Amino acid sequence: MTLSPAIRRWSLSAYGQQNLSLSSASPSDAWGRAPEGAEIGVRVEAVSLNYRDKLIVENGMGAALAFPFVPASDMAGTVEAAGPDATRFKPGDRVISTFFPGWIEGRAAGNALMPPYRALGGAFPGVLAEQVTFPEDWFVAAPATLDAAEASTLPCAGLTAWTALVETGAIKAGDRVLIKGTGGVGLFALQIAKAHGAEVFLTTGSTEKGERARALGADHILPRENWVQPLLQASGDHGADHVVDLVGGPTLAQSLQAVSVGGRISVIGVLEGFDLQASAGPLLMKSATIQGISVGHRRALEDLVRAVDRIGLKPVIDVRYPFEAAQDAFAHLEHGPFGKVVITL
Repeated sequence: MTLSPAIRRWSLSAYGQQNLSLSSASPSDAWGRAPEGAEIGVRVEAVSLNYRDKLIVENGMGAALAFPFVPASDMAGTVEAAGPDATRFKPGDRVISTFFPGWIEGRAAGNALMPPYRALGGAFPGVLAEQVTFPEDWFVAAPATLDAAEASTLPCAGLTAWTALVETGAIKAGDRVLIKGTGGVGLFALQIAKAHGAEVFLTTGSTEKGERARALGADHILPRENWVQPLLQASGDHGADHVVDLVGGPTLAQSLQAVSVGGRISVIGVLEGFDLQASAGPLLMKSATIQGISVGHRRALEDLVRAVDRIGLKPVIDVRYPFEAAQDAFAHLEHGPFGKVVITL
């Protein structure tokens, strides 16, 4: 494999989107060198952005970044070359990244003092480049039924919804699922829930987004505010067996009002802040489960890939930007996209 020192990447020179610029990578770093050992070199074809990527660009999300810093965690591409010890992939294979490198299955590494939040585009190098060279264990095979842009949306948003509803939530036909929002995770959760035969309630402040969500299979469209009573009425006071909470903050109190007896609340988003506020009363009386969802492991991502190919799930992409317009792609995250924002190469 012959690599050019002119491989381009987007990198931060300091916190703030205004400090994100396009530059050439060194031929000796993770974006420009030939693979060694069990590494593979992957030509990046698409990068999917998450709201988390925007927060990291703005302030590091509490982590001390080493500049220059390449953001983004989710990519799809084609293997260009493999190191001599690589056995999982060969040149020509289509792959997607894993959000947490090295977390294969089971409980993640880390402890109470040092939680296991070591992801691409954070503690590890990011993928917003024309090529990446990483260990082959950091990738899984891409779905055969999706193009690169669609496949790039699975490692974080798709897997987060899958982990909440399937891997930990054990969703089943007839369950009632409440989804708060129409971003990438929300629309994956909608499609996954419907594929399992669930009844889906979805909140949004946009009539247009509500109509589009209904076209994807949502059974009930609820207002973004004051949605608890409409949900209880529509469910015959049963409530929601699964709450996919993409908002966080003080809205946890509403989720506890709406969750069913023995139901589950998956806390995923922090749009309303990191400090959760709610009464313990309904939590105790309903014996509800509140679980934080931190994406998921590689085996669950492989399960999701198989499911995508089997059921024909199509990720919802709000807009695709060319590589040179990455700044515009990050800015688009502020607009509350319907689905995912993807950068294509």
